[in-house]
Amino acid sequence: MSAPYDLSDGSVFVIVGSGAGGGTLGTQLALKGIDTVILEAGDRHETFDFVNDEWDSFAQLAWKDKRHATGPWPIAKTFPNLPAWIVKAVGGSTVHWAGASLRFQEHEFRTRTHYGAVKGANLLDWPVNLPEMDPWYAMAENRMGVTRTNGIPGLPGNNNFKVLEAGARKIGYTEVHTGRMAINSEPRDDRAACMQLGFCFQGCKSGAKWSTLIAEIPKGEATGRLEVRSGCQVLRIEHDPGGKVTGAVYADKDGVEHRQRARAVAVAGNSIESPRLLLNSHSAKFPDGLANASGQVGRNYMRHTTGSVYAIFEKPVHMYRGTTMAGIVRDEARHDPSRGFVGGYELETLSLGLPFMAAFLDPQTWGRDFAGALDKYRNMAGLWIVGEDMPCSDNRITLSDDTDAYGMPVASVHFADHPNDEAMREHAYRQGSALYEAVGAVRTIRTPPYPSTHNLGTNRMSEKPRDGVVNRFGQAHDVENLFVSDGSQFTTGAAENPTLTIVALALRQADHIAKRMSRGEI
Repeated sequence: MSAPYDLSDGSVFVIVGSGAGGGTLGTQLALKGIDTVILEAGDRHETFDFVNDEWDSFAQLAWKDKRHATGPWPIAKTFPNLPAWIVKAVGGSTVHWAGASLRFQEHEFRTRTHYGAVKGANLLDWPVNLPEMDPWYAMAENRMGVTRTNGIPGLPGNNNFKVLEAGARKIGYTEVHTGRMAINSEPRDDRAACMQLGFCFQGCKSGAKWSTLIAEIPKGEATGRLEVRSGCQVLRIEHDPGGKVTGAVYADKDGVEHRQRARAVAVAGNSIESPRLLLNSHSAKFPDGLANASGQVGRNYMRHTTGSVYAIFEKPVHMYRGTTMAGIVRDEARHDPSRGFVGGYELETLSLGLPFMAAFLDPQTWGRDFAGALDKYRNMAGLWIVGEDMPCSDNRITLSDDTDAYGMPVASVHFADHPNDEAMREHAYRQGSALYEAVGAVRTIRTPPYPSTHNLGTNRMSEKPRDGVVNRFGQAHDVENLFVSDGSQFTTGAAENPTLTIVALALRQADHIAKRMSRGEI
């Protein structure tokens, strides 16, 4: 049989979401000969559709559906509807991501063991470790074409990186380079080399950046075993009297509901939408939501400890020219409690265009400082803090009383920084400022975390069913033919950007699923 598939065909494997997890899993299953349907809530855009304009691109790609932000984090006041740079389109947030591809460190898979009992945190060791993940990381790096692996040279450094590197070395940092990036530094996999256009977040028009839209899904579709349906908002997952899932109900662009039967279902909609879907799939058998016997669905929401430092110099830097995330400092990614916090963080180059820069420089404080910073935009350099935040049980996704256009409850995102997060951020702010001041910055500016960064947790892996939602292969503890395939399965967040780990886990999961299917266990 080949795509497209009939709604009544219960032999297909259904995946909700087409990003790093869902798009990779769907393609890999198709390559293994398994009939697969991906249901994607957003539209399908190709390279020629992408808009090299920051504001218009956000309107084209971002998940703008209303949400509620609650809790003491500033975003609950400044962005209460939580418009999020989570891409609602085929390819998911791999269309928008910057490309940083770093392996987790061993201690980050064993945080409870290494960090101990951190008051107020819900730390748990992953049920997998680095030696087990290493071959899957290697497979992911080769597949994605990660620079500085497999003999692939690094990308060139732009001016933003050159300023970062000079300052970093001045204050004693040594692990400074243009990163391990899933952006071609030379032609590879029928995709061109990076043209340094500077619009990585707006969709790569040259195709140099790896995304499931460009580099994975077409290969899966070419097998005749993968169908990607765009404009399909999944509302709930259904199950039989025994508790095995039987399919997914979704609404098309016109709001008409359809039911796609399934042999098994994988949820890969991101760490906000995936728990929202499971919670909304409640039934008499699963009154608190599907796969939620532990009560952990939606809990332990993480978004990385982030913030930015921008610096103004006497001469132009033009930080917006070239690769957006053009370089990284990794010296602080270690676990060193003597700094006043557990876990570590990285400093990565980052530039925002003028519209978003104005938004995050806090225009509520109109005045000379604000206007002066925008006047000196060409003279700015910028970096982003990416650090391991603590999983906390009360940081969670729940269903609100409000509903969306399809009658589905809107997600409510509650978050509060843990004291460890605050200590880490303050340390990173100081180091980032010192880095720039060491090379002559006339002014440094701290900006707070953005509304949505690396959304992680909420359906976490655990060895024991009582502690989490899925097992070491992303299979739900409560439902044998239900899987989670995105960053929501992360037990902890680590200091590294998450996409490489999501892809590695998806490749590993596909291998596991194919073997179980061949044995008739799914």
